Amino acid sequence: MSRRPVVPPFRLVASALAAAALLTTAACSDDGAATTAADTAADQARAAERDIAEQAPTGSPTGSATASPSALTESGAKAALLTETDLEGGWNQVRDAGKWRDSMLIGQVDVAQFLTGKADASDCQELVDGLYGEDLLGKPSGASALTGFQQGDSRLLEQVAAYDRAALDDRLKWMASLPQKCDQFTLDGSGGGERTVQVTEVSAPEVGDARQGLHVTVRGDADGGPATLSLMVTAVRVGDSAVTVTGGGLDGDQKDSVEQATQAGAERLRTVLDGGTPSPQPTDLD
Repeated sequence: MSRRPVVPPFRLVASALAAAALLTTAACSDDGAATTAADTAADQARAAERDIAEQAPTGSPTGSATASPSALTESGAKAALLTETDLEGGWNQVRDAGKWRDSMLIGQVDVAQFLTGKADASDCQELVDGLYGEDLLGKPSGASALTGFQQGDSRLLEQVAAYDRAALDDRLKWMASLPQKCDQFTLDGSGGGERTVQVTEVSAPEVGDARQGLHVTVRGDADGGPATLSLMVTAVRVGDSAVTVTGGGLDGDQKDSVEQATQAGAERLRTVLDGGTPSPQPTDLD
């Protein structure tokens, strides 16, 4: 069984050529061309070293490697969460954000209204259920953390989590399809009341690796009178992780605050995945 010849590293080859140059110089020391021969041999050695270096494979000691983002850990997810100092407008961080649920999102989609039948109705049901359950992007595949802020009757919720990359990209594409599939539909509440839901697309800040935004309004009755719930939700992918921000309430969708939170949240997540520490750190309200 023949063995493949071992190719020595380029520095060893270059050293051998340099040694050959010195021998050539010694052999020619008795004639007047010694200096010229030595210079020529040295030039040839340097040229050979350059040629070998250019042929070195990527990832070898002579090549440069780009560091890939690290996986999101539980501590990293918490560190990436927004703080009060990341937001303007008097938002106060709360302890019970994980328990927030809006009853106006509870109900069954009226399938009879859909021209394309149950397929689109199913997507619209998944939308309202995802907003209610705070898992619009699906269940995280790894670490996750959540925080919330309140300003009067408005709320702002942020989730940082790790996902499967392919599933996350599919979910963002799914979000992009909702304004067409779920332009307007009826949600039948458990108490017999009907609510009108409208879905439109909004632009998310140009941060992260991919992003999507939605505006959702729900019109119906709440607390014995007419009410309109207005929400803006953005999702931004950073590597295999994502930041989801949902803001609004009966006072409006809080567009400016959601955009600011999305920008700051994506930057904090990027810092964590790159091995850095965002400053300031989030307040521990657990």
